[in-house]
Amino acid sequence: MAQHWIATRPGDLEVFSFEPYDAPAPRSGEVTIEVRAAGMNPADAKHVARGRDEDFPRPIGYEVAGVVTAVGPDTEIGSGTVTVGDEVLAFRISGGWASEVTVAASAVFAKPASLSFAEAANLLLAATTAAEMLHVTGVGEGDTILVHGASGAVGVSVLQQAAMLGARAIGTASGSSFGVVERFGGTPVAYGDGLEQRVRDAAPDGVVAALDCVGTDEAVDVSLATVADRSRIVTIAAPDRAKDEGFIAIAGALPESQAYRDSVRADLVRLAGEGRLVVPVARTFALADAVEATELLMGAHPGGKLALEP
Repeated sequence: MAQHWIATRPGDLEVFSFEPYDAPAPRSGEVTIEVRAAGMNPADAKHVARGRDEDFPRPIGYEVAGVVTAVGPDTEIGSGTVTVGDEVLAFRISGGWASEVTVAASAVFAKPASLSFAEAANLLLAATTAAEMLHVTGVGEGDTILVHGASGAVGVSVLQQAAMLGARAIGTASGSSFGVVERFGGTPVAYGDGLEQRVRDAAPDGVVAALDCVGTDEAVDVSLATVADRSRIVTIAAPDRAKDEGFIAIAGALPESQAYRDSVRADLVRLAGEGRLVVPVARTFALADAVEATELLMGAHPGGKLALEP
C-alpha cells in the first residue's frame, strides 16, 4: 500500500498526517507515478496554514519526479508518448508528498537524463514562477533589474533566466549567500539599512524593473524608490502592498498565472536538460521525515532545494 502526507485541517505542522492510501488506477488522460523524489516549497506549508476548512483534508505537495507504473487508455503526457518504466517529472499536481500518485498526464513531462530525481522534482514550481516574473515585467536584453531574495529558489531561477534574456541582475542577499548570487550571474548587494543606496551604487544607470521574491517592506520600498514604472515591479509575496501601491502581484492560484506557467513548462524542462537551468539541491529527507524537512525549509535558509524520497 502507498503512503502519503495529508493536512487534516488548516494549521501548522501539527495538522500534517502520514497515512496509508491506495493510489487510484489511471483513467484516460492520467498516469500513475512511483515517486522517487517529491519537491518541497514554502507554498506547501503556507497553503495549509491559510486554507479554508472546506478544503480539508487535503494532500500535500505540488511536484514530483519518478517512474511511470501505469498509463490510462489513449493517454499521452505533456511531452508526448509515454510507456510504463519511463522516468518523468510532474507539476502542477496535488498530493506529491507520496510514495505513489495518479495525476493528470498533461502535467507530466519526460525527465531529462541529466537531472537527478531530486533536481527534477524541484524544477518547475520555482522556474515557472521566475519565468512569469520576468514576463510580466517585460525584462529583455540590456535591462538592469533588481531581484529581492536572489539566493532563494525562485531568485536563483530568476538570475539564470534573466541572464539567458541578456539582462543584468542586482540581487539582494545576506553576506553569506553572496557566492550563490555570483554563481548564477548576479551582482550581490546586502539587504538591510542603506539598501537603496547600495542598489544605486551597483547600478549607476538605474534599474528598470524590480522582482520581489521576499515580500518585506524594505524590498517593496526600495523597489518603489528605484523603479520609475510601477508596471515593471512585481511581487510574489506582498500582494497587499501591490494592491495599495499599484504594482503587480502574481500567484499560482490566479488563472492568468496558471495559464502562463503551464505554457512554459516544456521549455523550462528542455533548458534544464541542456544544463542551462540548474536546480541546486541542499539536502534530501526520507518521506516519513517530512515534518522535520519542513521545519528546515521554513526556518533558516537551507542553502538550496529540499526533496523527500520515499
